[in-house]
Amino acid sequence: MARDQEPVIGREGSLPKGVARRLEILDRAIEVFRQRGADGTSLRRIAEAIGVSHAALLHYFDSREQLLVAVYAHAETQRAAAEGPTTHSGIDGMIAAAMANVDVPGLVQLYTTLVAASLEIRSEVGKEFFSERFERIRTRLTAELKAEQDAGTVRDDVPAEHLAALIIAASDGLQIQWLLEPSVGLEAPLRSLATMLEPRR
Repeated sequence: MARDQEPVIGREGSLPKGVARRLEILDRAIEVFRQRGADGTSLRRIAEAIGVSHAALLHYFDSREQLLVAVYAHAETQRAAAEGPTTHSGIDGMIAAAMANVDVPGLVQLYTTLVAASLEIRSEVGKEFFSERFERIRTRLTAELKAEQDAGTVRDDVPAEHLAALIIAASDGLQIQWLLEPSVGLEAPLRSLATMLEPRR
């Protein structure tokens, strides 16, 4: 699936040194959340955990929510860059993405926490980021599924846009269940879903 450019959340910095400092903060924060996820601590406590001053965080981020969304967006971009170009599309692409998350449960926890928080009335940064993210993924996945329907590899008696929304829901829902009970697994249930999408014989 195509890769997306990392959005700038918060203030990027006007000079190269400032831009590099912001990325360094995000890199450190990723390691903290990779190990323990989002534990509800304040922005000041997060600054202590990643080894920077509270003022340094406030220079780039206005709130805890803004920082956490930026951390997730940066981690997602880093992982995509590390994986390189992929030939996966449709549900195979979603399965590959979900399986990559198995290695970073702290970031899966951060993702689910941020998505839930984005539903709150006070949330602006999270709501905008995840609304755009879901729309982007639905649009991309719908196009890939339509191509697979035209090729006869995916059933065409259900609209591709419905399949896209259901695949995303299944992937996210299974990851939540996996966080609560790892024995639930991710790949096998998603493979079963892929089987259900095969053309009827």
